[in-house]
Amino acid sequence: MKERGIIFNSEMVRAILDGRKTQTRRVVKHQRHPSQEIKLCDDGFFHWSMIGAEKPLSAINYEYGRVGDRLWVRETWQGPLINYTDDQPLFKGHHIFEKSDNCVYKADGGETPEFFDCDDNLKRGWKPSIHMPRWASRITLEITNVRVERLNDISARDVVAEGLIQLPVSGRYVRFEGAQHFGLAYRDHKEAFADLWGEVSKPDCNFESNPWVWVIEFKRV
Repeated sequence: MKERGIIFNSEMVRAILDGRKTQTRRVVKHQRHPSQEIKLCDDGFFHWSMIGAEKPLSAINYEYGRVGDRLWVRETWQGPLINYTDDQPLFKGHHIFEKSDNCVYKADGGETPEFFDCDDNLKRGWKPSIHMPRWASRITLEITNVRVERLNDISARDVVAEGLIQLPVSGRYVRFEGAQHFGLAYRDHKEAFADLWGEVSKPDCNFESNPWVWVIEFKRV
């Protein structure tokens, strides 16, 4: 079993904590020419292949892991934070405070934390998710399935597994944060997911460009 860090924004972290998000999509590195596609071969690896050809080309490494591997979530955070009156042990070694219980997370919706730095200056702010170390992560996911597909092939069921909500009466799709604050309700599942994808994707890998993506299904452990 291997472990890898994976970044989620605060909205998706809340969806994971709520038990609504059990899938994520990540762009396959080194996208090839449109005349090539990706196939799962008998060796258990996905391969690039010319469309219609029987002989596969180069294999693709599992960038985020295989079934049974684990992903530890990196999110916007701050820590370790300790009471000012209890900071004496800090001079003996800060590692004793390095645990998620001493951290706060933006996804929880609290106020931006205040803290004193090593020079006794009062600071206020969050640390970006990319700088989160393993000890500060509070969420670990186990991969239950991995496949590769085109981004635009996402199904209505998978949009729900990505953390969006389908309204029972109208059938429209909402993002729990977007619906609450902006009144957004999308007509179909692809429109809803395209909006979500547009916030986190790079310009050359937007929904319209339809890149090949890893579809990673997981459960929280």
